[in-house]
Parts: sequence; C-alpha cells; structure tokens
Amino acid sequence: MNHRTTLLAAGLFGFSGIAFGTFGAHALRDWLAERGMTVAWETAARYQLIHAVALFGAAIWSRQTQGAAQRRVSWAATCWSVGIVLFSGSLYALAAGGPHWLGPVTPLGGLAFMAGWICLCTAAYAKET
Repeated sequence: MNHRTTLLAAGLFGFSGIAFGTFGAHALRDWLAERGMTVAWETAARYQLIHAVALFGAAIWSRQTQGAAQRRVSWAATCWSVGIVLFSGSLYALAAGGPHWLGPVTPLGGLAFMAGWICLCTAAYAKET
C-alpha cells in the first residue's frame, strides 16, 4: 500500500470504527446486552480504531522513507487492514448473530495484526535506499 492508500484506509477504518462503536453503544445496546455480546462489539470497535490510528502513522512514515523500510511499512499497513476486516469484521458479525463458522476467522485477524506489528519492527532497522 502506498502512503495515499494507507491514509485512505486510516480514514475509512477510523470513520467506520466510530460509526460501528456508536451504533453498538446506542442503537444496539439493549439487543447486544441481551445476547451477551456487548464486550465482543466493543472489542471489535476498539481494535479497529487502534489500528486506524496505526495506519495513519504508517502513512506518514511511508511517505518519509523509501526502499526496504517503505516496503515493510507498506506490509504492516496491509496486514493491519486485513486484520481489521478479519478480526473486527468477524466480531461484529458474530455479535450481530452471524454464522458460527466466523469464530475461527477472528484469530486469523489477530495474527494479521501481530504480523503487521512485526513488519513495523523490522522497518525500523531496514536500510533506506
């Protein structure tokens, strides 16, 4: 992902994270509580928003670097975007009564988040060209 795509992803995921979090806290509050899914919804929104901010930082870093460091920051951004879709997306769906087969998707999103952070760590020591 280039810095503009990463910045766009940060904005879209940030906006939708606020929208989903607000929707869950207000419009779905009682329904989620009855189903015991309030924590799952809140976790989805929290992880989405944390990684939206991380994407924003990655966009800035990506614009200011080049070479291997830039590629690794790009991989971090890609992993975080995939993580948001898989982790947060599956939790939202499960909390909303989605199919149970989505349960195993959530940890895959968590692994994508972790892979992104590892990519970021390696970018710190990558040579710029």
